[in-house]
Parts: sequence; C-alpha cells; structure tokens
Amino acid sequence: MMSAAQSQSKLEALECHFTWGLDPKKNKILRLKGKLEDIGTEEGNCWLGHIYNLQGFIQYKLGSFEEARRLFSRATEALHQLRNTEEGPWLVVNYGNLAWLHHHLGEEDKSQDYLSKVEALIKKYPSPLQDELHPEILAEKAWTLMKFDKDKQLLAADYFQRAIRMKPDMVQWQTSRVVGLMSVHKHSDTDLEDVLEEIRMAREEDPENFYLAARDLHQRVRRGEQLEDEAHELAKKILINPVSSYSGMKPLVRLYRELKLYDDAIDVVEEALKKHPDEPYLKRCAALCYKWKITSSRDGRPNQRMLDRAIGLTEEVISLYPQASLSKKIDLAAIHAKSARGLTKADQIYKELLEADLDPPEKQLIYNGYARYLFYDRKDRQKSIRYNMKAAEIPHQGFYRQNSIKTLQKIAERGRDRMCREIQEFLANLQDSESE
Repeated sequence: MMSAAQSQSKLEALECHFTWGLDPKKNKILRLKGKLEDIGTEEGNCWLGHIYNLQGFIQYKLGSFEEARRLFSRATEALHQLRNTEEGPWLVVNYGNLAWLHHHLGEEDKSQDYLSKVEALIKKYPSPLQDELHPEILAEKAWTLMKFDKDKQLLAADYFQRAIRMKPDMVQWQTSRVVGLMSVHKHSDTDLEDVLEEIRMAREEDPENFYLAARDLHQRVRRGEQLEDEAHELAKKILINPVSSYSGMKPLVRLYRELKLYDDAIDVVEEALKKHPDEPYLKRCAALCYKWKITSSRDGRPNQRMLDRAIGLTEEVISLYPQASLSKKIDLAAIHAKSARGLTKADQIYKELLEADLDPPEKQLIYNGYARYLFYDRKDRQKSIRYNMKAAEIPHQGFYRQNSIKTLQKIAERGRDRMCREIQEFLANLQDSESE
C-alpha cells in the first residue's frame, strides 16, 4: 500500500482528463454535453470510448459522480469491443480517469488498483518513440482538446500529427486532424490553401467519411467550383447513415447554403426528420435551414407557413439546447423581423438579451447580432455602428469581434457616413491598445 503522498504524485503524473487542464465554466460544460449527445453512441463508432470518457468527466465536473462512474465503465466496455481485446494502451486514459474518480470518492484501494493497472499497461506497451507519449494517448488527448476548447485546435492537430508519425495506419486520426485544421481556418480562404492537399489525401484515405466530404465540397464551392450534382449525390448517402453530428448533415446544409440552394437544404433535412422525427440534432439543422431561407429571401415577405415552421423549430431548439440558446435567440429575432408584425417581437428578444448577465464573449455575440439587426431591419445606421463598436471593444478574440471590426472598417473606407471620423479614431485607438 503506497502512502497518500506517493498516491497523489502518481495521480498527478497520469495522462487523463483530470490532468489535462480541462476546467471551463459550467455553461461551457453544458454546451459540450449537448454536442457529445449529438455525436451519438452508435455501435461501431471508432470514437465511442473517447466519447464515454469525456461524458464521464463532464458528469464528474457537474457533480454527478455515480453517472461519471457509469460512463467511465461504459468507456472501458466500448474500448474492449472496438479493439476486440481485453487490454491495450488505449485503456491508459480510461484507467487514469477511474483512478482519479475513486480517489475523489475516498475509495483509495480502488484508486491504487487502477494506478497499478496504468503502470502495468505503460510497461507492457511502451511508446514506439523514447520520451514521447504513446500514440493512443496522444490521439485521445487530441480528440478531447478538439471537442473541449476551440482555442486549442492547433495544439490538438499537433498531438494528432505526433500520433500519426508513430501509427500512420490510423486513418481516423488523420481525418480528425484535417477537420480540426479546417475549423481553425474556416473564416480564412488564404490560410485554408495550406491544407487543401491534406484534405484531398484524407478524402482518398477515408472515402466513406461524408462529414469530411461535405466540408471539402463546401471549401471548393467557396473557391468558385460549381458542385450541385456532387452535393445532391452526397445528400443521398448522408440520408442513409445513422443520425449523428458526424454524419455530415450540418456541413451538407452549409454546402447547400453556399450554393444558394436553400430549398434543397430544407428538403434534405425535412426528409431526414420524417425518418427520425425526435432527433434534436436534425431539428437544429432544420431550424438553421429555415432561418437562412427566410433571412436571405429577396422575393418579398416569406409565407406564413414557412415562418411558423421556422419559429416553431427554433423555439424547440432553444428548449432542447438551453445552454447554447443565445445564438438561437438571435436567429429567432431575425426570423420574427421578417414577419408582418415581427419587429416588436424581435425588439423584445434583444431587450432581454441585452439586459442579461453574460460573460464578455457572450455579450460580444449579442452586440454583433444586434448591430446587424439595427442596420438591416431597423434601418438605424448610427445605433448599429455604436453596437459594432461595443462588440469590437470587448478584447475576446473571435469571429464576432472580427466581423464587427471589418464592418466598421468598410464604413470608414467608404467615407460617406457622418460618423466616419469617429469610427477612424475608434479603430486607431483599438489598434494602439492591442499593440501595447
């Protein structure tokens, strides 16, 4: 029996969720919980062990220790089944999680038992490279960071690359690495050029990955290719697949949006909902498609039937994903703004959002959305500029801040607005504060 100090030292040296610095706020954990549920737990999913491990850690962070225990045990079972063997290095992270959980529950004998199991696995299955983590550990760490923290996508890609060097036959690792890189560069066509060849190679290696296929087609359309036929063919394949956020449905409807085929996007997701009417993930995709159709329409006001469907779906998605509801409430306001008497309702939604107690990144999201609403729907240019400034002032680096800054820059460059000089001074001060 090792001493408490020895046990603590060994726990802290483990490679697992408890030692990877995964410590965000509760609302972020709850959003991630919803995202993991969207992935699904279809038997045969190669990430099933990782999914259960992360779900178990989330339940631990939420204080549901017995549910955490159950999910870590499910992870063990899933890893046994996926690898068709009782033991291997892929169990190191899972056993590390169980060692920590039993320690926190005061079950020191069980904790030390799992510590011994980890030591035995590391001794029996050493890393192919000296002074490097085992590729199985690196891959799970990479996958977990990709899910847990958008700011760590490049670090995750590096972990995947290190794992692939030692185990180049793991196709799903390469695919996940490429998808992560695409996510990092999704708002920048120039940066994405650097990974185009890797995307092509990943598709050749993993031709049945329809998620990657949809993302690839989307990027090619953005570069000017006309790929309507390819999109329709891919849609047929995705509709046959089990429902999952990995199935490719969301990148497919985004592809249709890029092609301006809004009706096709609605048709494909409605067809999927006929087969799976209770799937929250499909309702989320459908709500997006209706919002795009309504807010992009140049043919006058949308018909009431479409508006009712869009509002009903979006309200349902808000109730299904309460911790991720801010962007959906902005979508709901945008839909109401296109209806006959909807501006009053949209004003009410924004009033509640603006008065809410939110973190800076969430405020940034609201200010950016409200600025667009003021400009396009309320035709209040000056107030819109003020809210773009408020979004840009928040130092959190992200899409919404950059979007507001670009909007302000365009207004200043045109030189036609009476606030141009004020905008120019604001942007100059913003640049000065960032360079300090």
